[in-house]
Amino acid sequence: MKLKGKVKFVSKDKNLFFATLRKRVDAYFKENNIPKTANTAMVVKSVVLLLMYVLPFVAILALQPAWPLSLLLWFVMGLGVAGIGMSVMHDANHGAFSSNKKVNFLMGHTLNLVGGSAFNWKLQHNILHHTYTNVVEMDEDIQDRLVLRFSPHTKVKFFHKLQWVYAFMFYGLLTLYWVVAKDFVQYGLFIKNGVNVNTASENKSMLLKLVIMKLLYFFVVLAVPTLFFGIPFLEVLLGFLLMHFVAGIILTVVFQLAHTVEGTSHPRPDAHGNIENDWAIHQLNTTVNFSRNNKLLSWYVGGLNFQIEHHLFPRVCHVHYPAIAHIVKETAAEFNIPYLENETFLKAVRSHIATLHRFGRLPNINEAIA
Repeated sequence: MKLKGKVKFVSKDKNLFFATLRKRVDAYFKENNIPKTANTAMVVKSVVLLLMYVLPFVAILALQPAWPLSLLLWFVMGLGVAGIGMSVMHDANHGAFSSNKKVNFLMGHTLNLVGGSAFNWKLQHNILHHTYTNVVEMDEDIQDRLVLRFSPHTKVKFFHKLQWVYAFMFYGLLTLYWVVAKDFVQYGLFIKNGVNVNTASENKSMLLKLVIMKLLYFFVVLAVPTLFFGIPFLEVLLGFLLMHFVAGIILTVVFQLAHTVEGTSHPRPDAHGNIENDWAIHQLNTTVNFSRNNKLLSWYVGGLNFQIEHHLFPRVCHVHYPAIAHIVKETAAEFNIPYLENETFLKAVRSHIATLHRFGRLPNINEAIA
């Protein structure tokens, strides 16, 4: 299907849900005299997670512990990478960390510190995923991954029947693929499809910065330990791969539990690019919360278990999601809009596995295609 223009949400009825909700959420912050951005707890958490990534690496270089302990330190670095991705750079690149743009820019580029590109991430996540959640034509997160199928509207292949078994192994490759190739693939793709609206000269400069950043990242993480500290390269490489495998599994699972679970919808635009729904209601139809009452999990995953609140208010720092969740849920009930959630992390994982199993067998569904 070729769309005639951009995908857009067209609601026949003027629904007051989001206007009402936004007014109530704004009133909460005003009445309590608190900003929508980071608080002290958020700053402390950011420091802790950054140190979880940096200090183990310093220890590996300075102490050169035995190989088993070295791998344990790389494992902790993987936890740090995932934590930075979920709790630090994520808020900052949404403009939710601070009211100061320079602070958001700096904290957002902690993604570059772990080998990614903040520029590409904002195009993929802020523009495509957040605007067009679970719309396979636009949301890159659910598009065909060759061995993985996350949408009922992509082609099913014979090996997808086993994706519920092997998916988690491939999830562990996410951040490794990201730092090695994904940013370069997206660089070309986003220019071609018009998501990247920079000039040609700006993109050349961005590509140069991207190459330099990648070379610097690999030099520091892989070359420095061997060239300057005499640590065997194979030991460094195995630790590096372990770090990314840990980070990849955590990041992918947490994000998949929000959208690729039972109960979410996967709407299609018509031939004119229209989706007949209100954008905010679409977000509730395609997004699921999980384990909202687990404070430790909420702390580590950066409130991404409150995905409904995050999708509706991405510029609100995640530390405020538990407080506004009841407002969102009550308002949704008032307007007869489902508020989807899994009560526990394990229930969400089981729902995700069931969805992978179903998508591995479900034929391509061509709904609303002219």
